[in-house]
Amino acid sequence: MLLSVIARPGNAFEAMRRLLEDNHEPRKQQLRHIRRAIAIYRSLLDGGIVEKLDEPDATGRIVRLTVDLQQDFALNQPLSTFALAAFELLDPESPSYALDMVSVVESTLDDPRQILAAQQNKARGEAVAAMKADGVEYEERMERLQDITYPKPLEELLFHAYNTYRKSHPWVGDHPLSPKSVIRDMYERALSFTELVSHYELARTEGIVLRYLASAYKALDHTVPDDLKSEDLEDLIAWLGEMVRQVDSSLLDEWEQLANPAEMTAEEAQEKADEVKPVTANARAFRVLVRNAMFRRVELAALDQVEELGEMDAESGWDADAWGEAMDKYWDEYEDLGTGPDARGPKLLLIEEQPQNGLWRVRQIFHDPNGDHDWGISAEVDLTASDAEGRAIVRVTDVGQL
Repeated sequence: MLLSVIARPGNAFEAMRRLLEDNHEPRKQQLRHIRRAIAIYRSLLDGGIVEKLDEPDATGRIVRLTVDLQQDFALNQPLSTFALAAFELLDPESPSYALDMVSVVESTLDDPRQILAAQQNKARGEAVAAMKADGVEYEERMERLQDITYPKPLEELLFHAYNTYRKSHPWVGDHPLSPKSVIRDMYERALSFTELVSHYELARTEGIVLRYLASAYKALDHTVPDDLKSEDLEDLIAWLGEMVRQVDSSLLDEWEQLANPAEMTAEEAQEKADEVKPVTANARAFRVLVRNAMFRRVELAALDQVEELGEMDAESGWDADAWGEAMDKYWDEYEDLGTGPDARGPKLLLIEEQPQNGLWRVRQIFHDPNGDHDWGISAEVDLTASDAEGRAIVRVTDVGQL
């Protein structure tokens, strides 16, 4: 609201005073809103989003926005102004920049407790199995488990930044920071919505998962200024939005109707909610779905989980035995298979679009330790089947050297 008032012609302070005092709130509540508005204004001023003018401009403004924000830009979380300041701490040249931006935004969102509890249980279960394999005694296992929790990327950096920010913006103290990794974890593991629910056994709380994903998409899309969105981050946001739409488009359409009530009647909104666009219609998001589907196979191959790979690709002739035989040849030649940011990079995924044939041909190149890049997975993406199922339907055709 502050951004909207500052952006329009006239004296923003007088306009805000009228909004904050000419209403039916009790005076005590009005004063609370006034103090909050002043605190947020100072945050915008300190963050360089707003600047004071020495003289009123031609439209009567005495403060103005310093950046050309996207039309739907919104600071819709209590800690959004902190996130805006924290973005400046990240290196745009870092391979993990897009995911780090996601981690900053996720730290300002409300905790989806069921998801975080499931992540913690999964992490502790894996840790117990590893410690048993290493022969760690029961008492020591129980002691170590106390330190294992759900993933919290950038925790140290974010809390240091938050404590510094809170000194000059004390009002954020009412809203604790909460680093977590749901979107990031999902993207790094190349999981679809269904696979996320299955991986963490969240079938009973699918609605909570979907609400969190939708809230995260809204925050990423509207809170991050366009000039800070790298190409990888735009891809990620497009992927997340398309995934939410394919699962339940009514959530996003409901927001659109709230944002533009005059442009859409209730009946039109319902009709739109009932019409889910084909998943291939959003080419940018669909490329990410394909990339994730291919990289999911790389991650499983790196862990030598040929049984799970066989379950995914048995219909295209690549059962566990076929995957095992192919990967044995790879392990004969190399000791490692990379799954880091470089392995996920666009240079290692080749896509040849053949819409006239109803398919894409793709090649996911393995990131081997020698940098030979001659091993990989070849596959076809069936566009018609993908539209029918709302996800990328990948059929492996070969695993091996070019």
